[in-house]
Amino acid sequence: MSKDQAIGGAIFIVCIVVAIGYLVTLFYPAWLSVFGLETTDSALANYQFWVIAVPVFIAFVAIMFIGAWIGWTMATTPPPKPIEEITTEIEEKKEEEPAETKMPEESTEEKTPKKKS
Repeated sequence: MSKDQAIGGAIFIVCIVVAIGYLVTLFYPAWLSVFGLETTDSALANYQFWVIAVPVFIAFVAIMFIGAWIGWTMATTPPPKPIEEITTEIEEKKEEEPAETKMPEESTEEKTPKKKS
């Protein structure tokens, strides 16, 4: 097993354990008494609230970060050239190509093949 496969397997196992822990805590928060946490009705409702609130908060902040990054990129990127300017440059390059692609005249010297010794 390669290092990448081992890391992938570890990530897979951690994700499965977190997902199961999340679902169990959401629907049966009394299991948290294993960790010595309070199991009154108000405490259990509080745990369920935080189990939902924390991922929603993280997702919200992540989306806002992505939006801010897109905005920053748009604000700091110079505008593109107008299409007229681009087409003019392309036409100028096409006009220059025939002059540049002319083949140089071959020299008049005769080339003699090399003799094998």
